[in-house]
Amino acid sequence: MHELAITQNIFDLTLEQARQAGARRVGKINLVIGEMTGVVSDCVRFYFGFISRGTMAEGATLSFVMVPPKAKCRDCNKLFKLKEFDWTCPHCGGSRLQIVAGEELFVESIEVE
Repeated sequence: MHELAITQNIFDLTLEQARQAGARRVGKINLVIGEMTGVVSDCVRFYFGFISRGTMAEGATLSFVMVPPKAKCRDCNKLFKLKEFDWTCPHCGGSRLQIVAGEELFVESIEVE
């Protein structure tokens, strides 16, 4: 259900930026979402369609770039993709990790007319 609040924030930001740009219509919204956020793109699409009815963003396309989780080992400084149930470094076996990707959640760009 947290997708509703996230989608409302995306919508509000989109309208604010579109108005500042003097746009008549929003054509496309490009989003970057880390897989660790748990955000479900289909839910965002559904809520956005509902929220945007009757506004300049109605009918806008949502594009998603999903970022897989990556970590950096604090012991050997190697970067690697995190596996769902294995949070140890595949290089040295260390467990002191720093998440470096997969928690993103932002509007990358908005295309307007």
